[in-house]
Amino acid sequence: MGKLLLQLLEGTLTSLEIFFLTLVFALPLGLLVARGRMSKHKIVSAAVNVYIMIMRGTPLILQLLFVYFAPYYVFRASADRFVAVIIAFVINYAAYFAEIYRGGIQSISAGQYEAASVLGFSKAHTFGHIIMPQVVKRILPAMGNEVITLVKDTALAQTIGVAELFRVAQNASAREFSTFPIFVAGIFYFVMNWIVSKSFDFLEHKLAYYR
Repeated sequence: MGKLLLQLLEGTLTSLEIFFLTLVFALPLGLLVARGRMSKHKIVSAAVNVYIMIMRGTPLILQLLFVYFAPYYVFRASADRFVAVIIAFVINYAAYFAEIYRGGIQSISAGQYEAASVLGFSKAHTFGHIIMPQVVKRILPAMGNEVITLVKDTALAQTIGVAELFRVAQNASAREFSTFPIFVAGIFYFVMNWIVSKSFDFLEHKLAYYR
């Protein structure tokens, strides 16, 4: 039992690496994509829209396989498995985050932009100090759902051989001819998602200024 838990903890660390690296890169990238999606330049807006449609319209597992195998067929070079996972997760989740950002940004009334302009604020200052704080507050529930999904999606990294939590559990289950390791892995995922859920509840409570 102790050996199994140690193996699952090692797999969990890999899952957490995928989780945090995806958030670190996908959250800011998603904001840039959202800005591109709302761009007044039709070419930029159309190109970003195509990217979002592809990311949201194809399975993440297919995107993982493409990112991992494409360098070999194009450049005859092997891609690092873990790096391929991070790239695939980042470009996938950035598309989803972008749409959440866009919904939040477009929910802010135009009057706030006009009022900031009258007061002499620059566009950058208006967006960073007036619009974004309100956007963050409004998009937290939707972001929470996506982040919880991300925790579970880390299991897809096993598709290209990355030894994350679920793959470790599967290997242990095959060795011991028992489903118990997979059940324990399920508890690990539940605990991680419980922590994520409580973290977002805490943030929502902190940002509920007028309740």
